[in-house]
Order: sequence, then structure tokens, then C-alpha cells
Amino acid sequence: MKAELLIKNAAQVLTVKSRKAKVKDKLEELGIINDGAIAARNSRIFRIDKKIKIDAKKTIDASNKVVMPGFVDCHTHLVFSGSRENELKIKLEGKTYLEILESGGGIYATVNKTRKVDRKELVALGLRRLDEMLLSGTTTVEAKTGYGLNPEDEIKCLKVINELNKRHAVDVVPTFLGAHAIPLEFKNSPDKYVDLIIRNMFPKIRNLAEFCDVFCEKNVFTIEQARKILDEGKKFGLKPKIHADEIYWTGGAELASEIGCISADHLLESSDRGIKKMAEKGIIGVLLPGTSFTTMEKYADARKYIDYGLPVALGTDFNPNCWILNMGFIIALACYSMRMTPAEAISASTINAAFAINRGKEIGSLEIGKKADILILNVPNYESIPYKIGMNIVDTVIKNGKVVVENWRLRK
Repeated sequence: MKAELLIKNAAQVLTVKSRKAKVKDKLEELGIINDGAIAARNSRIFRIDKKIKIDAKKTIDASNKVVMPGFVDCHTHLVFSGSRENELKIKLEGKTYLEILESGGGIYATVNKTRKVDRKELVALGLRRLDEMLLSGTTTVEAKTGYGLNPEDEIKCLKVINELNKRHAVDVVPTFLGAHAIPLEFKNSPDKYVDLIIRNMFPKIRNLAEFCDVFCEKNVFTIEQARKILDEGKKFGLKPKIHADEIYWTGGAELASEIGCISADHLLESSDRGIKKMAEKGIIGVLLPGTSFTTMEKYADARKYIDYGLPVALGTDFNPNCWILNMGFIIALACYSMRMTPAEAISASTINAAFAINRGKEIGSLEIGKKADILILNVPNYESIPYKIGMNIVDTVIKNGKVVVENWRLRK
């Protein structure tokens, strides 16, 4: 039977195969096939082995190159207008993120700009960002709202995310983050904003989002408010996620276990008790070293969390305060700044990241029956992925069995 696509002679094929999110030593298992080959048909992988002799419409010789699953970026704030490069100097002068936020900057500056633009402009911005992500190997991305902070603009941003998913090769997974910050107009009555989310937003967005997220943090949303939002979101079919314990310990990791979140993200200040509870429940811990890099703050203790048995994933946290679109750079940061091994970081950026957005049975590894989301990297072995810092080593990207990036260029 003829294949639509055959990749052959790969120095290494990293299958990263797993039926569930990897923990502890399993993170090191990349399922490497040396001198490997992979064949796809009807957007799916149907053969993977050392040698495959089969006719194909398109054959790619991957000699001296690594073949692996497409990166899954499981935490981004993709849709917004404007940028905040002016805040870099403020951070260098010693101002913290919360201090910038309290002065009307940060999220609030982006909210002001995002509310003023229409869907067409936001779609155009999103398409360009997705192009950059695709060029660096990201084939699936989670996208959060959170820069509207009112019913009209949150719905606008969700509609943009859904349109991006239809128009771009990258799969875009929608998350409702209306609880990203207390809007300035509700600063003295945050509970009223929580009620607005529950009564006015949830009924209107139930068919536009898959997940509901909350920024549970000091001076943002309390544990009680986060619990209320996430519990109510579940009634509308929204799977819960949480920004937990990023700047201060709030008990976010413990709440993630109580609520049954699919993931809890950041976790820089999480307690040992909270991390252990998450590990017991199999909740994915999404670590975001790019955020630590751009805020110049501490990094999550990945080694300790892995030892506790937490299934760890990685994401860029792309947003106006963390303008990182390249998962390869995130893998390097995970190794150099969180002391993850290259194999652990690759597993965390593929199969575990896929499970963090409820896609682990479809993507994140190279296995028969899964989507043919495949990267061909211009390196001879997987250890080179974090070693070649700041370089785009992605030569070819295959999405759903079709070549969408070739020789570092987008194919339209």
C-alpha cells in the first residue's frame, strides 16, 4: 500500500511513546530508533521502524538528522494587541511584576490595547505569531484569553482563537482565562467581577472554550474565588486549569488536586505537600522557565518535582511580558536553569505537554495511529537540541502528514 509520506535514514527517530504522562525515570525514555523511518497516510502514522520499503508520493531523506514529534506548547497567551518592551527597563530598575501591575502596567496595559482593536486585527497578529511558532517546530498550541476582562472582549478573543484554529496549520486549543486579573473597574469589588464571569461569561463561552483557567495569586484571585470559578466552569463543561503559586504560595497546587485540574502551571512557590498531592492525582505540572528568564526571578525546582513523581510539562508562556515563541529555547532553559536532562525536557515538551491539554492520545509522540505531526531537525542526535542555543534547528515540519515547513521556510 502506497504512503503519502515516507521519511527514511534518520540518524535518530525519537518516538517518545507513552500511554500516559511520563514521570520520574520514564521521562528519560525517548524510544529511540537509530537509522529509523516513518510512513504516513491520511494524516496518520501507519508504519515506524528501522527500515521501511514502500512506495510513497513524497520521500524525505533524513540522513544525519533527528526526527521527533512536533512540539506542543501547552501554555500561551497568544491573543493580544501591543507589546510592553518599555517594561524591561522598569524591571531592570528593580520593580517587581506585581508593582508594575499595581501601577496600571502589565496586564492592564495590554487589556487597554486589546479592547480597542477588532477581531480582524487580532486574527492577523495571531496568524503571524503562529507562523513563527510553526517555523520553530510547534505544531499544537494552547491559547488563553485574559486580555479582555469583560464579556464582550473575552468573547471576541475566544472567537479569534477559534478562527486561528480554522485558518492556520497549527492546532490551537482554546482556554478561557477571564480570571486573569481583576479589571480596574472592579478593583474595589472583586467578588462582583467573579459573579460577572459566572453569570455573564460562562453561559456565552461554553461552546468557544475547552478549558477554564484562573490566575490564583496574591492581590489577584484568592483561593476561594478560584475554587468558585473553576467549580462553576465545570458545570459548563470547561476543564479546569490554574496558574498556581507563581509569585507567592497561595495553596494553588493543593486546590488543583482538590478541584481535579488537568494541569497546574508555574508552581515556583508551591509547597512540597501541594506538589505531592498533584503527583498522587496525576495532575500535570506545567513549568515555564521562559517566565523566570524574562522576569529575572527564581526558577521552579524541576528536579525536586520530578523526584516526587510529578508529571512535568513545559510551555513558553508566550505573552507581552514573555515574548518567547520558540520551544527549543524553552528546552535549553529547562536544562541549563532547571537542571532537567535533554531527554526529560524533550518528553516534557511533547508527550507530557500533550496530556496537559488533553491531547495525549492524538499527538505528542510518534506512534501508529497518531497524527503525523513530525519534525526533522538539522542535528545528529537529541542531545544537540538544547546544546545549540538560540539557533533554529528545525529543517522540516510535517503537520497532519503534510509538509508545512521545508528548508526553514513556510509552505503556503
